[in-house]
Amino acid sequence: MNRIDMAGRTVVITGGARGIGYAIGERLVQSGARVAIWDLRLDDSQTSAAALSKDCLGLSVDVSDSLSVEHAAQQTRAAFGRIDGLVNGAGITGPVKPLAEYSVDEWRSVVEVNLTGTFNCCRSIVPIMQENDYGRIVNISSVAGKEGNPNLAAYSAAKAGIIGLTKSLGKELAKTGIAVNCITPTTAKTKILDSLTPEFIEYMRVRIPRDRFAELHEIAAMVAWMLSEENSFTTAATFDLSGGRTTY
Repeated sequence: MNRIDMAGRTVVITGGARGIGYAIGERLVQSGARVAIWDLRLDDSQTSAAALSKDCLGLSVDVSDSLSVEHAAQQTRAAFGRIDGLVNGAGITGPVKPLAEYSVDEWRSVVEVNLTGTFNCCRSIVPIMQENDYGRIVNISSVAGKEGNPNLAAYSAAKAGIIGLTKSLGKELAKTGIAVNCITPTTAKTKILDSLTPEFIEYMRVRIPRDRFAELHEIAAMVAWMLSEENSFTTAATFDLSGGRTTY
């Protein structure tokens, strides 16, 4: 494993208590970073942060609540003195069913966690990054945001929105030392699959040319580089992690 230099850097990972977020945290700690895990349940955040390193921080944050996010941003800044990186990984799939059967509340919940949550975190953390004219933001979108998955309209729409937000914010900050990019991973084996039917999981797998789901360490490796100083030019871009399914 290549060790990417993240010494002295502080990175916030939303939804970091498990799955993709936790795997990214492991890779960053191995590279010398300090990590703040933001997740909904305090015990999950603190347990995962402690498992990563004694220098990590675990906070309870509802990313769909702008006040919760702002409070966490200030807590993180107070603890570490700065915030250099942000991984917007908190997300939910919502129910798998036709759009016409979605309730308004179900639609709103998915969009608020995935898309509005990404907005809230960027809105609170970008000003902190601007204090040092340095930052790396990685927003976790999905192949669903590129292609749309049937019976996952809210999730697909929210993930497409994240791509658009990334392009907009990246261009806004292009003349600064802050880079904003996103990844579009295919399905990985995480707890998010528990909310999907076996038929739907197989539907997604057979569409991946590599004929397997992404491994968490593969996603973490790409994100770690995107968060590093080495990623000094690319911004407002989408990085494909679909195993050949969506190569644009």
